[in-house]
Amino acid sequence: MNPFTRFYLLRHGEVERAYQRVFAGRLDVGLSPTGARQAEILAHSLRPVPFDAVYVSPLRRAQATAKPLLASNGHRAETITDLQEMDFGDWTGHTWDEVLAHFGKSAFDWLEEIEHGRVPNGETGAGILDRLGRVLTALHDRHRGRTVAVICHGGVIRAALAWWLGLPLARAGGFEIDYASVTIVDWHERRPEVQLLNWTPWRNPQETDPKAGPAGS
Repeated sequence: MNPFTRFYLLRHGEVERAYQRVFAGRLDVGLSPTGARQAEILAHSLRPVPFDAVYVSPLRRAQATAKPLLASNGHRAETITDLQEMDFGDWTGHTWDEVLAHFGKSAFDWLEEIEHGRVPNGETGAGILDRLGRVLTALHDRHRGRTVAVICHGGVIRAALAWWLGLPLARAGGFEIDYASVTIVDWHERRPEVQLLNWTPWRNPQETDPKAGPAGS
C-alpha cells in the first residue's frame, strides 16, 4: 500500500459548441464531437493506471467522458452529486459577453465573484470548498493508500486544489484546467503534493504515460 492516496482529477471533454464560453454550471450539456474524441484519447492514455475506484459527477458531460475510461479499464463508477459543477445562479446559461453586459462583471473574475458571494443566487466560495472538502476527505478515508479517479469539472478541480493547498478560491484561477485534462494529487497524511497539473494527452495522442506529460501542458 502506498504511503499516500493518489487522486487523478479528470476534467470532462469539450462541450457542445452552443455552450462554449458559456457559464453552463449545472446545465446538463453533452460533449461535442471533439470532446468525445478527447475522452477516447484520455481513456487510452490512462489504461495502464491501476485505479482502485472511479467517481464521477452526475452531469452528462462528465458521465460521457467517463464512459470510454470505464470500458477500457473494466471499472464501475460511483456517481456523487457533490462532484457537479459550481452553481452559477443567475449567470447560468449566459455567455461571457452577456455576463459583462447584464451583470457588469468580467468573465475572467468569475472565481473572485463566487468566492465573495457576488454571483446572484449562485454558490459561494465557502459553500464549494465545504462540499468538496467533505467529498475528498470521505474518498481519502475510504481508499487510504489507493489510487482514485475523479471525473468532474474545471471549477471543481480548481476548488479542490484551493482546498488542498489552503488557497483563497480566487487564487485557483492561476491553475489552467483544460478540457479532458489530468491533474494528479498525492495526499499524504499531513500534506498534499501536486504531482501533475493540466496534462492534456489529446494534444499528443502518442503519449500514454500520465507522469511524463509536462505540467501546464
